[in-house]
Amino acid sequence: MSMVLMLQGSTAGVLLPLLMLLLIILLILIACKPWRFFSSLSSLSRTLKVGELERPLVLDDANARDQGNELTRSNDLEGAYSQNEGLLPSPWTHELVYKQRLPSASPQLNQGDSIVLDVVSDRIEELSADQTLRCLSLTEPLAEVQKHARQEDQSPNLKYDLENDLRQEFAPKVITDQRSCLSLEVISGPSRGLRCSVQSISASRLPLTLGRVSSDLLLKDSEVSGKHAMINWNADKNKWELVDMGSLNGTLLNSQLISHPDSGSRLWGDPVELSNGDIITLGTTSNVHVHVTSKLESQTPFSVGMASDPMALRRGGKKLAMEDVCYYQWPLPGIPQFGVFGICDGHGGVAAAKSASKMLPEKVTSILSDSLVRERVLLQCDASDVLRVAFSQTEADMNNYYEGCAATLLLVWADNDENFFAQCANVGDAACIMTVDGKQIKMTEDHRVSSYSERLRLNETGEPLRDGEKRLYGLNLARMLGDKFMKQQEPRFSSEPYISETVHVKQASSAFALLASDGFWDVISLKKAVQLAMQAKQRYSADGENVAEKVASILLTEAKTLRTEDNTSIVFLDFDRKFRISCKVDS
Repeated sequence: MSMVLMLQGSTAGVLLPLLMLLLIILLILIACKPWRFFSSLSSLSRTLKVGELERPLVLDDANARDQGNELTRSNDLEGAYSQNEGLLPSPWTHELVYKQRLPSASPQLNQGDSIVLDVVSDRIEELSADQTLRCLSLTEPLAEVQKHARQEDQSPNLKYDLENDLRQEFAPKVITDQRSCLSLEVISGPSRGLRCSVQSISASRLPLTLGRVSSDLLLKDSEVSGKHAMINWNADKNKWELVDMGSLNGTLLNSQLISHPDSGSRLWGDPVELSNGDIITLGTTSNVHVHVTSKLESQTPFSVGMASDPMALRRGGKKLAMEDVCYYQWPLPGIPQFGVFGICDGHGGVAAAKSASKMLPEKVTSILSDSLVRERVLLQCDASDVLRVAFSQTEADMNNYYEGCAATLLLVWADNDENFFAQCANVGDAACIMTVDGKQIKMTEDHRVSSYSERLRLNETGEPLRDGEKRLYGLNLARMLGDKFMKQQEPRFSSEPYISETVHVKQASSAFALLASDGFWDVISLKKAVQLAMQAKQRYSADGENVAEKVASILLTEAKTLRTEDNTSIVFLDFDRKFRISCKVDS
């Protein structure tokens, strides 16, 4: 009996620890829930009905809040953090938001049919409810979807549409040349008289911001927010659009509030279309008048042709690096009846030529945006001060220390009687010549060190050139834009432009202007260039095509035939009356 009791006691002593161990294991299993890893695999596979195919797989946080709020990621509002800054992405994501959308259902699918997509993500659990799924690379989304998406019971057409839609979403968009110009003028408030203009094709200058701090239209008004409103070109609608950027005091368009209804929330408003004659009110005192120039008004009222070629050192030789930049702009943004045409010939690289060709038109536009300056130019038929200041400001703003360029700019404007006026400014050796009713007029001055005019100027500095000296610090030019380092070493270098007299082209006159870089003038004289241009005009005048383009091409071919050894660029303007389009703008 005693033996039985001892066995029972030992058994109880063994079972009790085992039961305690099993209880502990059960509690651990309940706490850890290991079965959730198996159920999560099935939860990642979801069924989408046909009616859901147009919805994004992952909701964009910007759409969940407000349409305009997405833009605040790239714009600070008076130094305050934007509301989306708190939504920090997980460390494995990039900045590019990947909004995956599925194509419309195939005609073979009926309402209620379904497509199963197995969407796999190694880090899906790291996303919080208010985050946006982001892709790792622009070039990978299509391949990733094809790799991880297994589509059952769908037609081949639907699979093709999926691939095609994704390719189109990530393909670069082509910006069409709408030639619409937007001009803004502050007509009341502390910054009254301030103007700003931009073209729809100037992608680098868009969007246009209005505000009190670091804005394109800078308003010194205490009621205007640092970043108050923004204007952009909608290429899909071919319209200008205005949006309030969460300003404190709101934005009105023609006395109608366009700000977000929740005042003080700093949320962006919805974009609204702008039209010619609209009035934008920022705060309570600053009113901005909107002027939109249509595409028809932006047509050039004469024939323009441009041609250029790097040329070769010898027949069959390697082509030179192209350092010429030629350009024209008619009309200037927001300034009807004025336009510029020019050539910048770079040396040491093309960077200085690119900078000058961008800055010069902008400086001329900025100066002429003052109505008093425009009226003085039209009244006196002289734009010398405009051209001189434009070159001076361009030189001051250029940051090209080891590259420079010759620059020739022809400013053309029209009066109310459709008569034209032209005035030229240049530094360097890119020349311009005009003919009016058979009379030849040289519009530029040669600024090579070896030229007579430059030797006279250098003599007046008190440090004349020595006999036989044809270069300054290795350069054959004494005047140019850029080359800041060289100008610090040699004070005889100059950026002061030569400015021509104004040439009047009457409505009934036969006239043209020819601008060309030194590669052309090295092998063709002024007299021969005029003869070639006049012969080409007569030959192609009856064809009904752009005669100016034909002339520019023939002149370029002639320079190539004569084996010029430098970059060659040509801009040809034909003022022939039959090519003219009215340049008047209705008030």
